[in-house]
Amino acid sequence: MPAALKSHSVGATMVLTLSNPEHRNALGPEMYAAGVEALNAADSNPEVRSVVLTGEGAHFCAGGQLQRLLANRQQPPEVQAESIEGLHSWIEALRVFPKPVVAAVEGACAGAGFSLALASDFVVAARNSVFVMAYANVGLSCDGGASWALVRQLPRATALQLLMLGERMGPERLQQLGLVNEVTDPGTALDRALQLAESLNARAPNVLASLKELANDAPSQSLSAQLRQERDQFVRNLHHPNAAEGIRAFLDKRPARYR
Repeated sequence: MPAALKSHSVGATMVLTLSNPEHRNALGPEMYAAGVEALNAADSNPEVRSVVLTGEGAHFCAGGQLQRLLANRQQPPEVQAESIEGLHSWIEALRVFPKPVVAAVEGACAGAGFSLALASDFVVAARNSVFVMAYANVGLSCDGGASWALVRQLPRATALQLLMLGERMGPERLQQLGLVNEVTDPGTALDRALQLAESLNARAPNVLASLKELANDAPSQSLSAQLRQERDQFVRNLHHPNAAEGIRAFLDKRPARYR
């Protein structure tokens, strides 16, 4: 069976499943394009409030297929460059997607699979999951935004430990470092990710989009620029119908019903 990206809905959550189980859900160009297409469809669909990214079977994603990389060595360099551009388009789409993305990780989370988890907004990982940036172990440097994400979220020495030494890390350690939100029992990561997504779905979509944009922009902006952006987002959201609903619901001591 060729690698594929499957999609189905659970309530207001779109579940995207990496499907290549005989190769531990290793990625390929067909998945990259499908990932961007699925996010574009979810963005334009108001019925979709969040996305959960998971893998079929016992593993999240083993990264790229080494056999395909070996074959690409016999091709012009532009062939591999084009493939990586496809992956990078998906990574960027995940980062700027205005709705929450939750990665549900079981088993292997390696290479570009690790990058997909890093590009998500939340990570729920089973205790048996293993995270590794395996590139240097096979004579390669990283892709998928791994260097960008790790150096921004970890001390430089720890980021280089992952990137240069290709060391495996468990979810408990990554939770301590702030890369994993929750650690669950094996076989329950998807269920817990869906519960988290449901909690997010109950919140005002416009506010979640604002907060994601603010979080994305904060590392590269001055305090003054960030304060101006916070001001503009706050005023925009105050005049959105969801603010009236949220404030009235709080005063009435009832659950808010956001649209």
